Amino acid sequence: MSFSFTGIHHVQLAAPPGSEEVARKFFVGILGMEEIEQPEPMKNRGGVWFGFGNYHLHIGIEKPFSPAKKAHPAFEVKNLEALKTHLMKNDVPFNVDYDYPGVNRIYIEDPWGNRVEILEVM
Repeated sequence: MSFSFTGIHHVQLAAPPGSEEVARKFFVGILGMEEIEQPEPMKNRGGVWFGFGNYHLHIGIEKPFSPAKKAHPAFEVKNLEALKTHLMKNDVPFNVDYDYPGVNRIYIEDPWGNRVEILEVM
């Protein structure tokens, strides 16, 4: 083949109209991501973008909205135990999952019910 994939540029989660401020509070205020300014031609579509390291998370507005309960992004972290404590302090519920050998992981929901996996490889 004359092409090759080089990485994942971004992952997108859907959110209902008017949810940009709630997204900022959750993804910046609680999870510690940075907001990324959308390109000018895309701003009128709504939504908001976030990032950490070389990764982007785009929150796109979808009407009608329906949360993704199975399909999900998975974010890798260092010190999952510290994150769990932080989530508890911020009243963000999570479910611990032990089914993936060699990986500690939890599932949370974003403010609109989309599933998000957070894991630490052991």
